[in-house]
Amino acid sequence: MAKRHERTHARRCALQVLYTSEIQGAYPSVVASSERFLSEDGDLPDYAQKLIEGVEAHQIEIDRMLTSTSENWALARMPIVDRSILRLATFEMAYMDDVPVSVTINEAVELAKDFGGEDESPRFVNGVLGRIAVQLEERVQAANEEGAQDGESAHAASAPADEGVQTEDAQVASAPAGEGAQDAGPAEERACELGAVEGERA
Repeated sequence: MAKRHERTHARRCALQVLYTSEIQGAYPSVVASSERFLSEDGDLPDYAQKLIEGVEAHQIEIDRMLTSTSENWALARMPIVDRSILRLATFEMAYMDDVPVSVTINEAVELAKDFGGEDESPRFVNGVLGRIAVQLEERVQAANEEGAQDGESAHAASAPADEGVQTEDAQVASAPAGEGAQDAGPAEERACELGAVEGERA
């Protein structure tokens, strides 16, 4: 519970930095490291710093996801605070493996309730992030299916060409001396382990 409370505070700090960076036209990391951002609670939490740097590093991909899921809302038309909340949450969903998607969405909706630019901000944020969650899940499933197909292809390519259709004469010829009259045993079974592939939350 303490960790969750700390991260809630960190998200609020990160949101302040992202909002300020847009107002001032500066990179978030620059705002975070300069005197232009003064947190009432002192230094930025480590998790807030991680969120700020992550949004900045992956903003192109984050904005692409937001553009594809915000329906009739262009990024430029969104209130700055709503856009900042969405970028923050999208980074956490797409790139932070230790945070459940449901937690990220709930936290973002709470931020929208407290700081949202419009009365409909919480509902809007919830809708966009819900669609991004579906998009990310589909990406993971597609990656898993592709991995499974690659594994099957590799297994088939490594199997002997005549496995399973070996003639009796060939079996006798390949048997050890003195065992030529015995039937060869069934071919050994082979197992392929497929590693789970996790899709790419920039």
